[in-house]
Amino acid sequence: MAPIAKIEYFRVLPRWLFVKITDSENRVGWGEASLEGHTEAVEGTLNGYITRFVGREADDIEAIWQDAWRKSFYRGGPVFMSALAGIDIALWDLKARKLNVPIWQLLGGKVRDRVNVYAWIGGDRPSDVESAAKERLAQGFKAIKMNATEDVGWLDSPSVLESSVQRLKAVKALGLDAGVDFHGRLHKPMAKQLAKALEPHHPLFIEEPLLSEHQESIKELYGLTTCPIALGERLYSRWDFKRFFEDSCVDIIQPDIAHCGGISELRRIAAMAETYDVAVAPHCPLGPIALAACLQIGLSTPNHQIQEMSVGMHYNVEAGEYDISSYVTNPEVFAVKDGFVEMLQGPGLGIEINEDLVRQVAQSTKPWELKGFVGKDGGYREW
Repeated sequence: MAPIAKIEYFRVLPRWLFVKITDSENRVGWGEASLEGHTEAVEGTLNGYITRFVGREADDIEAIWQDAWRKSFYRGGPVFMSALAGIDIALWDLKARKLNVPIWQLLGGKVRDRVNVYAWIGGDRPSDVESAAKERLAQGFKAIKMNATEDVGWLDSPSVLESSVQRLKAVKALGLDAGVDFHGRLHKPMAKQLAKALEPHHPLFIEEPLLSEHQESIKELYGLTTCPIALGERLYSRWDFKRFFEDSCVDIIQPDIAHCGGISELRRIAAMAETYDVAVAPHCPLGPIALAACLQIGLSTPNHQIQEMSVGMHYNVEAGEYDISSYVTNPEVFAVKDGFVEMLQGPGLGIEINEDLVRQVAQSTKPWELKGFVGKDGGYREW
């Protein structure tokens, strides 16, 4: 038995929050609790978890998860579940390292040898997607995702949707599959039009065609299009996903492992999805720890189909030199070949963290500021 001796967290560029857990025998595990734009809120929750969980047996992952959920009274939501994700992922990493096996071995073993992946192009205001798509092809990707539009008014000119179709056609012409992310930016009058316009060009999926709080409208849209509908980055537990499964209005779920309570809860959500014939494609425009945790799920989950990677993402580029390979000493494990990342073989998460660099960068990293859009009339629009 080895109780938790220390829990630390580190705010690092470009917008990530890493968690380190050390047990009484000086073994360590790393997790990720990144919540874009709300770092300080998650840090505050982690401070509370540190008080609660230091001294608890590190092997008791499920007991600690249940303690965080059931003894919080106010439960769920992005802040609580992101903080819990950081703790949960780090505990899985620590335990698997202690046993000298990859995490996927503790999840029942592998169901595949490699994981299908995709990367972002185009940024928040998508442009020049053809050259970006060619770069992704050269990097080994066979699929990409891009934002469908810039900001769009509640009822806007249909002309603002035309460029979305042209971008999809340009990328498909290169031989790439393409997911199109509506990002919850569109409201129902515009989303219906865009889904219809994209349909003949066969996107891999349309993501967050409407905000998830509009479940009844998503169900309506689901009946109007043959495009596969994906959503879930703003759903934080199996209870949040439950209503979408019961309403049969989603084809692909995209829980974010750093927002939904970590490996423990993502695995349960995926198992629920399988019973409704729904595929899993975890959301992960985040750091290397979250990505490695997702890959562990991907290797051991039958209905996992494709994994998002943030390599070279516009947010990373804006931060300068920091990308998913920056904080790991074995970045080769994230190499993409013919659209796949090979099985992670190392113990725990399968990555080795450069702790010296993490501590150095954390000394001066400020919280990442949320973005936003304002319309021509001065009114706020969905970002």
